[in-house]
Amino acid sequence: MNHRLVVALPLAALLALPAVAQSTSSSQDQSQPAAAQTQSSDTGNATGKAPLAAPSREGFWGRVNPFARKKYVQRQTEPIRDRVNELDELTSANSKQIKDTDQRAQAGIKLASDKANEADQHAIDAGNKATQAQQSAQMVTTRVQTVETVVSNIDQYKASNQTEIRFRPGQTMLSKNAKDALDQMADGVKGQRGYIIEVQGFSSGKGQAAITVSQKMAESVVRYLVLNHDIPVYRIYLVGMGNAPLPSSDETAKTKRISGGRVEISLLKNDLEQLSSNSAAPMNTDTQQQPK
Repeated sequence: MNHRLVVALPLAALLALPAVAQSTSSSQDQSQPAAAQTQSSDTGNATGKAPLAAPSREGFWGRVNPFARKKYVQRQTEPIRDRVNELDELTSANSKQIKDTDQRAQAGIKLASDKANEADQHAIDAGNKATQAQQSAQMVTTRVQTVETVVSNIDQYKASNQTEIRFRPGQTMLSKNAKDALDQMADGVKGQRGYIIEVQGFSSGKGQAAITVSQKMAESVVRYLVLNHDIPVYRIYLVGMGNAPLPSSDETAKTKRISGGRVEISLLKNDLEQLSSNSAAPMNTDTQQQPK
């Protein structure tokens, strides 16, 4: 009987040791959150909480408890899981903030680029308008100079074309060849401005009779031009020269007199036609430059 008691006592003591170790570890686990809360006020990190501190001693067995239960393991790992979840949430929030910041930066860069391109386009348009304004000013200056030149020479006519019609002695009617010559000359002045026609009649007679005949020959020419070619009368200047001598091309020779009759038709022009053509060309250029 005594022998049995000697064997049972050590066995009971051995079985009681794990329970004592488990109670000691539980008391240490309960004291650990209080120590962690005390340290959280002094230590800061990414989550705003104090770092996890391993207990200096874990029960009777130290850091390795061969008899640890499932609840004990869960209590030990639960703070770690919570901290890992908090770190995951913090990482996700930081990634979202970085993405939002990058999107705003890209939008700002695009807006700045668009504004710069718009400013460049405005500068190009302003340069084109300035060039057009300069060209318009130059054309206006050229027109003014042309007008001044024309106005100053408005009464200066230059011979452009000259036609001579021959008449037989005593004849005042126009022949077919004479009419053809007048038709050719009149076709060249249709639609033109700034011209006059000078008609001079010459006769081989003498005195007033020669003047009268030369006047009639010149009037037949004027009548044909007015009736057949609609040339205004105010553009025609008529004069009967009678038997006035014909100037010789040789200045040293004497003037010659002719037999029969003749009429000299001279087409004289000033610079109005040139002014009209110069004004039409810039107007056509301006029309082409206008946008459709």
